[in-house]
Amino acid sequence: MRFSSKVKKCGLSPMRKFHPYAVAAKAAGKRIYHLNIGQPDIATPSQYFEAVRNFHQPVLAYSESPGMPALIEAILKYYEKHGMRFTQEEVLITTGGSEALQIVFNCVLDNGDEIIIPEPFYPNYNTMVNTCGAVIRPIPTSPEDGYFYADRARIEAAINERTRAIMCTNPGNPTGTVLTPEEMRMMVDVAKEHDLFLIGDEAYREFVYEENEPLRSMGEFEDAAENVVIIDTVSKRFSACGARIGCIISRNRELIGEALKYCQARLAVATLDQIASAALYDVGPEYFAAVKEEYRLRRDTVVAKLREIPGVICECPRGAFYLMAALPVDDADAFQQWLLTDFDDNGDTVMFAPGEPFYATPGKGKNEIRIAYVLKQQDLERAMDLLAKGIEAYNRR
Repeated sequence: MRFSSKVKKCGLSPMRKFHPYAVAAKAAGKRIYHLNIGQPDIATPSQYFEAVRNFHQPVLAYSESPGMPALIEAILKYYEKHGMRFTQEEVLITTGGSEALQIVFNCVLDNGDEIIIPEPFYPNYNTMVNTCGAVIRPIPTSPEDGYFYADRARIEAAINERTRAIMCTNPGNPTGTVLTPEEMRMMVDVAKEHDLFLIGDEAYREFVYEENEPLRSMGEFEDAAENVVIIDTVSKRFSACGARIGCIISRNRELIGEALKYCQARLAVATLDQIASAALYDVGPEYFAAVKEEYRLRRDTVVAKLREIPGVICECPRGAFYLMAALPVDDADAFQQWLLTDFDDNGDTVMFAPGEPFYATPGKGKNEIRIAYVLKQQDLERAMDLLAKGIEAYNRR
């Protein structure tokens, strides 16, 4: 049987590819500390579950294809609170941020087109772009410079006649990098001057750890109304990954009109999840303050532990709840497999996401890893100690 060339270009998720080894390790009695998947352990706000319990309609019906008005209105109020004004006609509700990305890519990318994305990047971007028949043109970075990419010359050097969009995740997954207001302005200007879409994946917007640093969004730049597209989601902000509620936001009405075709083709987003997610936007600022402080402490723990390991290269990330680090090992993929099959310390081992699949450039990231610091403090400290012990044992085999 024949499969499409597009699907053949796609790879398995580096966050999930070691699942069979993890199953075998657990069956052998090992406890695994998971740093590989960005599933927050922070409790989902109770408003979500209360909304579900208060749902008493006799029929669980389709919602509107663009999304339920109550949820869209809640999102509009959230943005207005942060100084950005959008209308109902500029928001589409999607099944998570992932569907939002896939729809936008399908609207702006054709066979042979290119999209500029700083690397390392969230590996599922590769799958989404490949299924459009397009390719990623990476902006190269390195662990030594803290994965900095907001350099105008570097970005413009990647633009050619096939370029259709620039994409950035701000704050970054997997690096935790955060753009300054000046860097955001520069990227908007480049997109405007070259007539490109600027797609901002802002799933981690709330998680910036510098003191008194305000929440920022590409939606601030009203002068780039035709260029800017925002991808948003309740998954990380409210620790509600299982809700699968995201959205596309853009003042480009033509783009929204094209994206609506895909929204209608998939009929509707889950009704009950939309109702419950709308309630999440009633959560007060004290929730975000507490969550940010928890993640900041975890970040500091991970960075401090990594800096105790000889040969590790790691800059302190300013946002999200991930970091990338270069390890003193020859192959992070092989090292991860070995940790599951051949290593334990008193019955414990650890998982991370190997770095190579986060790159588009062949051969890059081979000794790098992504860590998601989504464990409680005690477990996080144990996981980092296991990583250090594992590196030492692996290198003296």
